[in-house]
Amino acid sequence: MDFKDFRKRLPTMLGISFATGVFFFTFFTEDQSFKNLLISFAVSFLYSFVFVFGNYYTNGYLNSKYSWIDDTRTRMILGVVATLFVNVFLVFVCNYINFIVLQKNDPAQFFSGSMGFVNWLIINVALLISAIMHAKGFVEEWKKATNREVVEQKLIAKSANAQFESLKNQLDPHFLFNSLNVLSSLIDENPTQAQRFTASMSKIYRYVLEQKDKELVTVEEEIEFAKIYCDLLKTRFEDSVSFEFKVNESDLKFFVVPLALQLLLENCIKHNFATSSKPLNIKIYSENGYLFIENNLQHREQVKESAGIGLSNIVQRYSILTKQNVFIEKSSDFFRVKIPILTQKTSAMTTQPSQESVAYQRASKRVKELKGFYGNLTSYCLVIPFLIFVNLWTAPQYHWFWWPILGWGIGLASHALQVFGIGRNWEEKQIRKILDKENSKP
Repeated sequence: MDFKDFRKRLPTMLGISFATGVFFFTFFTEDQSFKNLLISFAVSFLYSFVFVFGNYYTNGYLNSKYSWIDDTRTRMILGVVATLFVNVFLVFVCNYINFIVLQKNDPAQFFSGSMGFVNWLIINVALLISAIMHAKGFVEEWKKATNREVVEQKLIAKSANAQFESLKNQLDPHFLFNSLNVLSSLIDENPTQAQRFTASMSKIYRYVLEQKDKELVTVEEEIEFAKIYCDLLKTRFEDSVSFEFKVNESDLKFFVVPLALQLLLENCIKHNFATSSKPLNIKIYSENGYLFIENNLQHREQVKESAGIGLSNIVQRYSILTKQNVFIEKSSDFFRVKIPILTQKTSAMTTQPSQESVAYQRASKRVKELKGFYGNLTSYCLVIPFLIFVNLWTAPQYHWFWWPILGWGIGLASHALQVFGIGRNWEEKQIRKILDKENSKP
């Protein structure tokens, strides 16, 4: 231990020394002179120094081997066993120095009479102090772990939000670039249609600007926009392309990612040829919680390899928002994409803080339970020795103190079993089983 640690723990040792010095000076010193008061403080500091650093090194060693968070039960059991043996040993060492070496008492009487009683009393005081130190250490470790989890959840949420924004920002230049390409073709083919296309494109681009900051839009909004976009495509391709919409009325109120249909319709046109004799037939329909975009397969030879922005963008955005997958089906006759229809307007960005809040609330509840147990344990270690002292002081012939020791001890053991025992593990396993079952639902 370095000087910094010693200085940090010095106020604790002085406080314990003052409290125990006053206690023993008041109740166990016959000649209550100033000299004896100083001696009482000095002896108490000896005890405090040995107990504080003995428990500090014991806790430090156990903490380095077993985590309060990951190995709570093991750390608890070993902490109790180590604390009991270490403190009993330290009490005997300090009492031997105090009574035999300093006060020159008979070593044969060390475990009997008044010295035996003081041994027993100081062991209880030492265990009380040690229990308080263990409780303080546990609460500090649990708070650190909780804070780390909160920070990690915030970083995950920020990362997901940044990734989602990056994906959405791909849509503006992508849509504009492809629309200008179509417009450029129409200018040469049909200037009149190019004019109508320009007017329609302005309306469509206004929708793009309105929806680009949204994570989800209703199926109804997306379908209405898709119909406008299909009218725009019909302006160019006329009877070479046909569109069919069969979306269930009940699905219109639910949600999809914005501009998904526009990107998928664009892909249909981009990767397939369309003529009057061999029209491209595109169907948009809903079924079993999915929105389908299907077209007959008429592969166009690609002069330039596609960048693949449209479909990959949709897949990545859905992967951030939900565990439901985007499905791509292809055969010799058709190409089909299934995008999930989300029943709740939630996303990774909006649900992440709630997960963080749940984790924090569970951690806070756990800390309260443990603080309650350690408060109970501290009260037991404090009150029981006092009752024993009162019993032996007032009626040494009748040891009634065994009744509160037994009754309160059973309650304390039950409390410990509730906080650390089998019941909690079973409860947590059942909660985890239910959560896993819910998360696995499509």
